[in-house]
Amino acid sequence: MLDMIPNPVPLSILAVSVVMSILAFKHAHLMQQWMLTPYNISRNGSYRTFITSGFIHADYQHLFFNMFTFFFFAFPLEDIMGPAKFTILYFASMIIASIPSYLKNKDNPRYASLGASGAVSGVVFGYILYDPLSRIYIMFIPVGIPAFIYAFLYLGYCIYSARRQNDNINHSAHFWGSLTGFLITVAFDPDVIGRFIERIQSFL
Repeated sequence: MLDMIPNPVPLSILAVSVVMSILAFKHAHLMQQWMLTPYNISRNGSYRTFITSGFIHADYQHLFFNMFTFFFFAFPLEDIMGPAKFTILYFASMIIASIPSYLKNKDNPRYASLGASGAVSGVVFGYILYDPLSRIYIMFIPVGIPAFIYAFLYLGYCIYSARRQNDNINHSAHFWGSLTGFLITVAFDPDVIGRFIERIQSFL
């Protein structure tokens, strides 16, 4: 039945993310149960929150920006990779993105994290490997940036912001999610690196 639905995996992820986020907005106890809290995981073994936290968001703006980005990259990437490989990439990026934060904060009862940003970053970087010359538009910048240039800028920004730690954004998750998406794409399709380099050389 699912093979009759175009892009079944991204469509399902999008729907579940919206529904779970709205439920969490309306019910504080669900937000608490589903968000990733390293302190609780290390003591209660609530490892499911490595997954559930990736489907909920802090507010509607957070939800919109993640799902907006997801929509434009996930559907074409699933067309390229196929549903099974896309699913592995998405959930591996989601889980691995949160591991450094978990290890760093497992003794900090006040730390919590949520959102699909790590998984979405993995999707974006998987797509960039296949289409490095596509244009990515950033808010308030009217000119599109070649995707491979955006990738380097994004990783640099993640590293810089993670070191500063002056906001409530989990930049570490963005970095590790991006790297995971990149590596899994290469693992599934090793030849993509050669094509990626050739396309960049043609641009330069």
